[in-house]
Amino acid sequence: MLRCETGPMPVLEPNPQNGQKKLLIVLGAMLGITVVIGVIASLASP
Repeated sequence: MLRCETGPMPVLEPNPQNGQKKLLIVLGAMLGITVVIGVIASLASP
């Protein structure tokens, strides 16, 4: 089987490659947009 010595999530490396850094930025942006939408929706609700 495959052995992974960096832990369960090898994507979160100290020095990620360019593609991994771009993926982390995209995932972070999606999470941030979701949080912003949730805050706006909670404030807009009566």
